Amino acid sequence: METKIYYEDNHIIVIEKQPGLLSQGDISGTDSLLEILKDYIREKYNKPGNVFLGLVHRLDLPVSGVMVFARTSKSAQRLSEQFAKKTVSKYYVALVEAKRIRKTPYKPDSWNRVENYTFRKGDRTFIADKGRNDAKLSTLHFYPLHSTDSLVLVLIKLETGRKHQIRAQMANLMGPVSGDKKYGSTTEMGNTIALHSCFLSFNHPTTKERMSFFSEIPGRLLKPAELDRNKIRDRIMKIISHSDGTG
Repeated sequence: METKIYYEDNHIIVIEKQPGLLSQGDISGTDSLLEILKDYIREKYNKPGNVFLGLVHRLDLPVSGVMVFARTSKSAQRLSEQFAKKTVSKYYVALVEAKRIRKTPYKPDSWNRVENYTFRKGDRTFIADKGRNDAKLSTLHFYPLHSTDSLVLVLIKLETGRKHQIRAQMANLMGPVSGDKKYGSTTEMGNTIALHSCFLSFNHPTTKERMSFFSEIPGRLLKPAELDRNKIRDRIMKIISHSDGTG
């Protein structure tokens, strides 16, 4: 199995999802990370028949980064409760095509709060007026890490977890995530976009120990702005350690 495994025990498995791979299978029958991991567990631990693996959160098909899966139903329940109670700490990095950057005032070197009402139509998320019946409050916080005339690298923390939330809100705010043609990007990135789940922290479902994992920032987010991976990593970890939350 080519998927990178950060940690595994009898209760959880923490891995890095590759872009272009579904988190969970759909009606298309395309391979999914969930089924790949089930096959891996079945083979490694010689488990015949069905293998239980709990999906407690998802990443969109073109998005990469760190994920946790539960290996028992009790672990799945306890991890799901942490996500519901927002005690899981999860950060993303995105390279945004700043088409409206000069029209979008934001605080440099600080967290910025974005609040919209969003709704789904087909396979897209749209920004809505507050009064729309099917619209839901969608809130995120972003921290600018680096900017050029046309690109902004941002660290993002979700306050709500709507489908395509980062992609829709950033496209509305300053411009689409690079490579995300669904939301207006003109950059070709194949089966991926410049959005990556870089940090995940949660309490182990049985030991209660706090566990934290960092996924290195892919080149597709760094090369367009000629950024140094180690410097960006150090800056992200400093921001997270000083303000885990977006106060």
